[in-house]
Amino acid sequence: MIFTSDNGGLSTLGKNRKAPTSVKPLRAGKGWCYEGGIRVPLIVKAPESMAINGTNNVPVISNDFYPTILELVGIPLLPDQILDGLSIVPLLEGEEGIEREAIFWHYPHYHGSTWTPGAAIRVGDWKLIEFYHYDKTELYNLKDDLGETKDLSEKYPDKVKELKSRLKQMQVETNAQFPISNPDYVDETVSELF
Repeated sequence: MIFTSDNGGLSTLGKNRKAPTSVKPLRAGKGWCYEGGIRVPLIVKAPESMAINGTNNVPVISNDFYPTILELVGIPLLPDQILDGLSIVPLLEGEEGIEREAIFWHYPHYHGSTWTPGAAIRVGDWKLIEFYHYDKTELYNLKDDLGETKDLSEKYPDKVKELKSRLKQMQVETNAQFPISNPDYVDETVSELF
């Protein structure tokens, strides 16, 4: 059994509307690439043969559920099938980590939570967020700053360059779609929550 959510709590809304939830100490909420918008609860009840009681702080993503379920029930991946996630069975068996290069988020549209198009990448404790609307990039170290309050992009330009390059590579490999500018649009509703 897997219990989770699709994204963070609805804690940011435009037009002076009151949000019904809080994700403190995380930043922003549903629809955003800050931790408040992507970090969600996850509870997995493993089969009795591997039942472990405890918690694990290794980042996983919903794309990991498919390969995990396949492995748990002993069904192989179909030929020529692309696998986006990693099996988290090692975590369910008590291992402390899984070998993952990065986790990516690509959210190229506007959202009622006042999010503007952008994307993010997490590699280890480092997380880079790219805001297309503002042509802005932010860098955080989640181990030291879970609330994403200290943008480190100016302090670590080489890390920004590295993560931006990896993000672009993922977008090319997945044929990611990007927003197309409408020259007739006048932005009167987007409010910055930076």
